[in-house]
Amino acid sequence: MRTRLFTFFIFLFLFQILHSQTAELKGVVTDKNGKIIENVSVSYGTTGTSTNKKGEYLLQIPSNKSVSVLFSHISFQNLSKHFNIPSGRTLNFSPKLNIKTEKINEVIIKNQKAEAEGITKIKTEDIQHIPTANQGVESILKTLPGVSFNNELSTQYNVRGGSFDENLVYVNGIEVYRPFLVRSGQQEGLSFVNPNMTQNVAFSSGGFQAKYGDKLSSVLDINYRKPTEFSVQLEASLLGASATIEGTAFQDKLLALAGFRYRNNSLFVNSKDTESNFEPSFTDLQTFLSYKFSDKFVLEFLGTFSLNDYNFTPFTRRTNFGSIINPLALVVHYKGKEKDQYQTLFGALKGIYKVNDNLSLNLTASSYNTQEKEHFDILAAYGIGDLNSDFTSSEFGDVTFIQAIGSQLDHARNNLEANISNIGLKAAYKINNNLFEFGAKYQIENIKDQIIEWQMIDSAGFGIRPPYLQPKNDEPYTPYSTPIVPYTNVRAYNEVSTNRISGFAQWSKKTAINDHIIWYNLGIRAQHWKINGENLESKSHTVFSPRAQFSIKPDWDKDMLFRVSGGYYHQPPFYRELRDSLGVVHPEVKAQQAIHFVIGNDFSFKMWDRPFKLVSEAYYKHLTNVNPFTIDNVRIRYRAKNNATAYATGFDLRLNGEFVPGTESWFSFGYLVTKENIDERGYISRPTDQRLKFALLFQDYVPNIPSLRMYLNMVYNTGVPGGSPSYADPYLFQNRLKDYFRSDIGISYVFIDLKNPAKKNWQKRFKELSVGIELFNMFDVNNSITNTWVKDISTNQSIAVPNYLSGRVLNVKIAMRF
Repeated sequence: MRTRLFTFFIFLFLFQILHSQTAELKGVVTDKNGKIIENVSVSYGTTGTSTNKKGEYLLQIPSNKSVSVLFSHISFQNLSKHFNIPSGRTLNFSPKLNIKTEKINEVIIKNQKAEAEGITKIKTEDIQHIPTANQGVESILKTLPGVSFNNELSTQYNVRGGSFDENLVYVNGIEVYRPFLVRSGQQEGLSFVNPNMTQNVAFSSGGFQAKYGDKLSSVLDINYRKPTEFSVQLEASLLGASATIEGTAFQDKLLALAGFRYRNNSLFVNSKDTESNFEPSFTDLQTFLSYKFSDKFVLEFLGTFSLNDYNFTPFTRRTNFGSIINPLALVVHYKGKEKDQYQTLFGALKGIYKVNDNLSLNLTASSYNTQEKEHFDILAAYGIGDLNSDFTSSEFGDVTFIQAIGSQLDHARNNLEANISNIGLKAAYKINNNLFEFGAKYQIENIKDQIIEWQMIDSAGFGIRPPYLQPKNDEPYTPYSTPIVPYTNVRAYNEVSTNRISGFAQWSKKTAINDHIIWYNLGIRAQHWKINGENLESKSHTVFSPRAQFSIKPDWDKDMLFRVSGGYYHQPPFYRELRDSLGVVHPEVKAQQAIHFVIGNDFSFKMWDRPFKLVSEAYYKHLTNVNPFTIDNVRIRYRAKNNATAYATGFDLRLNGEFVPGTESWFSFGYLVTKENIDERGYISRPTDQRLKFALLFQDYVPNIPSLRMYLNMVYNTGVPGGSPSYADPYLFQNRLKDYFRSDIGISYVFIDLKNPAKKNWQKRFKELSVGIELFNMFDVNNSITNTWVKDISTNQSIAVPNYLSGRVLNVKIAMRF
């Protein structure tokens, strides 16, 4: 017993001696975001331990001397730290490790999910650099095949024969809307999408999946950037200015992004043939916030405020037209002015909850409010004159004789307020290679619309009666004693409420047969809506929309992907489609329907040892329950009747790649035929029948001065049927407007960017800095989008005078980022 007791005390004495020569180091290892890291090796010399599932470690080290402890992990950078701890003491040390980045020769990982779904990805840097009269995502879309519109000041676009209202636009998964009352491109101002805040841009021109909404033509899906560091971006030019600020806070849990834009289109309007006092003011403020409460839950907010003030006082106009043999000029003197205002408020709150690695949910609530005013009183006194075509005359080009004197008085007091609110839930469930997606949304739309608009036309002192009134006016040969009435007269007040319930379900899978990779998607959408209003008979409608996609990437030496998609698409009517040209609302209007069939191929190859891709698609759309419309500039007027059938067919080609090393450029070609049959009168071309389209977007730089860069944007579209009076029978007016051709070029010098770091002291405060000039419509082509119709009572004819778009305009800009 004494021997055992003696041994115990000896052991205790030796342990105390050894323990007095060591110290303890402990803590928790995390990354820079505070996330714990398991299996981190913590060692000194040949002794060590590792962190557990909670990121905790405990290491005994020699005391009273400097010891180097190494923290290492395969995915993080090593951290070495020296410690000198007194004997018997414990020190808490919780390091944060940085993610390891290693440079390797080349790793090519191709994610072809977007190509398999028929999605076109657009680089955000292209949006910011390419010269366009209205900088934004929509202007870049117009260089793609199948997308067109002959108005550089507008953000609207047609896709494969569809109208502006047939395009879906999403920002962070939330649908946004276009203005209601805007009738010309110069009134539009800024697009909803702020290109300086954009991270990802995806576009589909047909055959899209069921998860997207109920429209007939296209989807533009945009995601705003999530900041990783503090940054300020400033831009200024003769057309306006913008500022973007972003940053993080609370250990990167809060991400904040805000953008401000101001634009003034005076340069473009002053380049036209109308002398005026033009005071536009287009202002936009947006913010995107994201807060990460935990690894499972994130809350996001998107808000925007925009105010467009458009004040226009025309003085005179002179437009030359006609032919070389018979040159003519329209001379107009104006009195009066136009004052329009468009104010938009938008807010959306989105909660994203990750239940587990396979299941995620998101709940979104949004509200959109727009208040639009369109007020004008403009009196125009006009005459058609002959031009002096004698080259030897000192008065060459002057108007020598004016005939067909007349006048026109336009009046409007149009006011509209729209409130659109919705709440929607979406779910995504992954299992193996299967992805199941579901969604449901409830939306309510309240519209208040007052229309008071009329036009008086006088020719040679005689009032022109509306063309539909009988008997016809035969003055001055036969006296006419009936009351004087406006040539056009619309007066209406509408209060309309629409309730919508919609939902979708779809299944996607990626698999393989032998070494051939296959993607497929099956889905269905449904929508039920009910229209109510003052003095309106309530109407309810329900539609179902099945859709499918199939893609295959064969195991060939050539990198090719084939896809086919289609479905039965519906477009339930929005307020604009319910209202006819006289302002009457028709709740009985049904959803327009279209059967889509799209077949496409992506061929990736190398040319000049640089990457290229040729994308080709052929499509056919059969449309029923068509609601015919006319287009006047950007103003669409519907018949509010489902009295037509139509079709659209064509094919698109796009070749993009590095024509110049290190830059991406592309050539686009599109062929389209779209026709409609109204009231069984036979097929005629639709207002969007753009037969041929060529586009070039090209980037280049000086080899010896790579910081000096050039960007070229060139578009050619054949003319569309149009320019006819809005009241005219389209079967009698099938003339086409002249072809549209426009070239914009930009040259910039980049002082600082990622490839050109700051070298001088004054440059070190900048992350990016560039200056440049832009020349819009550099060939000064007279493009037209509409006609002014001048009534001559002496000949009982109407003369079409083209309304030309903007001419050549020079812009100077500077951009910087801190």
